Amino acid sequence: MNTPTAPEAVTSIATGARTAEVERNTAETRIKVRVNLDGTGKAQLSTGIGFFDHMLDQIARHGLIDLFIDCKGDLHIDGHHTVEDVGITLGQAVAKAVGDKKGIRRYGHAYVPLDEALSRVVIDFSGRPGLVMDVPFTSGMIGTFDSQLTYEFFQGFVNHAFVTLHIDNLKGVNAHHQCETVFKAFARALRAALELDPRSAGVIPSTKGSL
Repeated sequence: MNTPTAPEAVTSIATGARTAEVERNTAETRIKVRVNLDGTGKAQLSTGIGFFDHMLDQIARHGLIDLFIDCKGDLHIDGHHTVEDVGITLGQAVAKAVGDKKGIRRYGHAYVPLDEALSRVVIDFSGRPGLVMDVPFTSGMIGTFDSQLTYEFFQGFVNHAFVTLHIDNLKGVNAHHQCETVFKAFARALRAALELDPRSAGVIPSTKGSL
C-alpha cells in the first residue's frame, strides 16, 4: 500500500446536480466514492470485505443511488479502518451531492423485514450529526465482517453527512438477516428523505430557513 505524504488528504468535487465525487487518502485507507442521488441503483463496489460490499449494494439498489466505491485498506490489521472510513467518505459525498437541501423531503423512515428479522430506520437531514442504534447482533462475525463495525460505518456516515439517524433491529435471530434489514431500511429511509417534493420546490424544509 502506498502511504500518502500528508496524514490525511480529502478532495471533493461537485460533478453536477445531485452528484458528487470524494477521495479520502490516509495512512490507513485510500478511498474513492462517487454518488448520483437520482440514479437507478447501479453499483460498483470494492472494499475487500465481501459482506460489506453486499451491504453497500443494498444502499444503492434500494436507495436508487448510483454508487461507486473503491477502497484499499489495511485489512491485514482488521476491517475497522476500511468500514469506518468508507462511512466517512460516503457521508461526505452525500452531503456534497445534496447541497443546500432545497426541495428535499428531509425526513425518511422505513421498516424492512427479511424472514424472521425486522428493522426500522428513521433519518433526518437536520444538519446535526446524531446516531442512536440498537441492534443486538446474535453473532460477532458475518463472514469476514465484524458485526460491531456496523455502528462504526453509520457513525462515520452521520458525522459527515450531518444527519440524525435512528436504527433499531426489532426482531432477528440470524445476524446476516439482522444486518441486511438494517442496511435495506437505511437505503429506503435515505431514498425517502432525499426525494424532491414538488410541493416544496426550491424551499429549505426548516422554519429556520437553513439546515
